[in-house]
Amino acid sequence: MFTGIIEAFGIVENLVKDQGNLNITVKSKMASELKIDQSVAHNGVCLTVVSCEAEKYTVTAIQETLIKSNLGLLKPGDLLNLERAMKLGDRLDGHMVQGHVDQTAKCIGLDNQKGSWVFTFDYEVNQSNITIEKGSITLNGVSLTVINSKRNQFSVAIIPYTYENTNFHKLNIGKKVNLEFDLIGKYITKLYLKG
Repeated sequence: MFTGIIEAFGIVENLVKDQGNLNITVKSKMASELKIDQSVAHNGVCLTVVSCEAEKYTVTAIQETLIKSNLGLLKPGDLLNLERAMKLGDRLDGHMVQGHVDQTAKCIGLDNQKGSWVFTFDYEVNQSNITIEKGSITLNGVSLTVINSKRNQFSVAIIPYTYENTNFHKLNIGKKVNLEFDLIGKYITKLYLKG
């Protein structure tokens, strides 16, 4: 379980295909604190550390993960948002995030509002994946509040701290992001659709 509050950046150092899987080597200042079998969210995708060294570590993304996320589009040098799993008893500063990406969305709008930014995203409609006005959404692992919720679009407002300390400062129109819809909203939608 994660909170959607990004701890550090990671830089993709190497990508190695292994049958249907992708081994991703990441350089990060947090690498020295990691151990094998630990869960780390990469752009919101929970992946297990399979090897680690002083300044870098490796995780493996399986084919299912590559289909549902933007990790298959990574290139060496790309910037990743990183978050370690939360500790029981810690404050939950964002919202409950599983690290299980539901699908991707495409950035279709970017509005610089002189001190903040509004990003608009378009996603493929799926009955169980919805946004609601002022509800929570996770974009590339970042816990955010939905504004301008529509059937297949929504926007988020980004403050300067979030813009500078996540990979939002590298995000532009046409780029894909990972979406994890609100956990509670998914359960309510599932119950509603059954009834």
